Amino acid sequence: MSGVIQGFGVIGAIVLVGYVLGRSEVLGDSGRDVLAKISFYVGTPALLLTMLADSDVRVLFSAPLLVTALSTFAAAALFVLIALWRRWNIRRTTIGALCSSYVNAGNLGIPVAVYVLGDASLVAPVMLFQLLVMTPIGLTVIDFAQSGEKDSTWTRLLAPFKNPIVICSLLGVGLSLLGWRIPGPVAEPLTLLGHLSVPTVLLAFGISLRGSQLPAGGAERWPVLVSVGLKSFAHPVIAWAIGAGLFGMSGAALFAVVVISALPAAQNLFVYASRYNVGVRLARESILLSTILSVPVLVTVTALLG
Repeated sequence: MSGVIQGFGVIGAIVLVGYVLGRSEVLGDSGRDVLAKISFYVGTPALLLTMLADSDVRVLFSAPLLVTALSTFAAAALFVLIALWRRWNIRRTTIGALCSSYVNAGNLGIPVAVYVLGDASLVAPVMLFQLLVMTPIGLTVIDFAQSGEKDSTWTRLLAPFKNPIVICSLLGVGLSLLGWRIPGPVAEPLTLLGHLSVPTVLLAFGISLRGSQLPAGGAERWPVLVSVGLKSFAHPVIAWAIGAGLFGMSGAALFAVVVISALPAAQNLFVYASRYNVGVRLARESILLSTILSVPVLVTVTALLG
């Protein structure tokens, strides 16, 4: 588990730097928002474009990924059902559903795949699925719900395609399917800009912790608790049930899908929440608590199935 601990340590160190920046107010009152916007409009789109263009989207068609996809949709659907019962609004519900099902396949998924599963490539299909399916669906719902009632249907339908993350994801997939490579003079600055994505997210996340209340308190208490419970406990259990029960998986294959489903909520969900100014506290606290809980959960999964 040394790689897992190292992965958590790297993330924690950068978040801590962000927290210190927030406490010292070096970046001023708008520091968090500026970093979040840099990630949303520059870093993440560049990262997605270069990564997807160089990937093989055919890896999406596999039995393990189908298990992951079904368990992801199931965890998100459970949050939506609870939200409908509690009458939470659509945009807030979308952030909560993503926090209940969207795993940190990049920052933590890679070291976990290397040191626990022994194969870093196991998280690649999951990352593609989340980038090509989960992210566009989530942002499209938020964009569509954000459009005013006076907007025309055509304007509301086109709103998601003005989103830089959706645009670059689709462009990257198109380049991959066509077999075209981004020319070196263009790829190099895009790659450099893509490196901004993760650190700016973590720094913004750290700044947001300054002066924040204890997690799972106030008006967001129940949405946070529901999303954390679904992400940390229900999601891996659902993945195990689908993998073992419906697909007859066992051994290393079943272990891999359960471990990946046990990963915490991804930090980029905080950027999405900040960009649309909806469910920011819900995203921040869900990510924080699910990340903390993922350590004992991953240890337990490894002891039972590893």
